[in-house]
Amino acid sequence: MRKLSKLAAMLCAALLISANPALAYIGPGAGLGAIVITGALIVGVVLLVVGFLWYPLKRMLKGKKQADQGAGAEK
Repeated sequence: MRKLSKLAAMLCAALLISANPALAYIGPGAGLGAIVITGALIVGVVLLVVGFLWYPLKRMLKGKKQADQGAGAEK
C-alpha cells in the first residue's frame, strides 16, 4: 500500500511539473459548429428516450382505455 501511495505522489508531481498550456485556438466558426453539434446530440438523445419510452407507454394506455370502454359498453 505504501508503494502505491508513493507511486501516486510521484505521478501527481510529474504531471504538475510537466504541465504546459495548450496554446490552442478555436475560431468562431468551429466553436459555433461544436456548440450546434452538441445541442443536436442532446436533442437526439431526448428524442430517442421519447421514442423508446413514451410512445409504447402511450399505446399501452390507449389500449387499456379502449378495453375499459368496451367492457363498460357490454354491461
